[in-house]
Amino acid sequence: MGKVSPASPSPAPPPPQPGARPPSLSLLALQITFYEDRGFQGRHYECSSDCPNLQPYFSRCNSIRVDSGCWMLYEQPNFAGGQYFLRRGDYPDYQQWLGLSDAVRSCRLIPHTSSQRIRIYEREDYRGQMVEITEDCSSLHDRFHFSEIHSFHVLEGYWVLYELPNYRGRQYLLRPGDYRRYHDWGAPSARVGSLRRAVDFY
Repeated sequence: MGKVSPASPSPAPPPPQPGARPPSLSLLALQITFYEDRGFQGRHYECSSDCPNLQPYFSRCNSIRVDSGCWMLYEQPNFAGGQYFLRRGDYPDYQQWLGLSDAVRSCRLIPHTSSQRIRIYEREDYRGQMVEITEDCSSLHDRFHFSEIHSFHVLEGYWVLYELPNYRGRQYLLRPGDYRRYHDWGAPSARVGSLRRAVDFY
């Protein structure tokens, strides 16, 4: 579900003030707006649900405004290719969402959950040392001395895995379920640096 709008000469609305309390999710339409040009300029497309193919609506994406909700962007159609996690806020150029190019070909709305819980294991098939996490972790190595994680069990909520510490590098969305080896979440290796809850507001 979405709407394409032509380029408009009117300026974009100002971003929310720091510290301002966001409206309740129940009162907001979950929406993300893609702009072809930087700084929220050019033709734009408004989307409020999963979209497996954004190519008919815009040829490039150089800025994004997330009005509410959490979203995962994909570089290829059908939720394939590089992934990028976005939550409420303004992204005036693709570097702001850690993108490597202006390619955004599909998107997924991440469901809201009231709690988040994940178990991480240092070996495949839930073997080796296990740690249960309920909060964001900016460095799994510093906190738990893990340089690699080979399996996950997502008990509650949605999580975003980052290849590097401090929420950098390749990103992978983890949904509730079992991940017995790194191939299950689409990674080329078991390297995991940080882990973040896919939640809109803290």
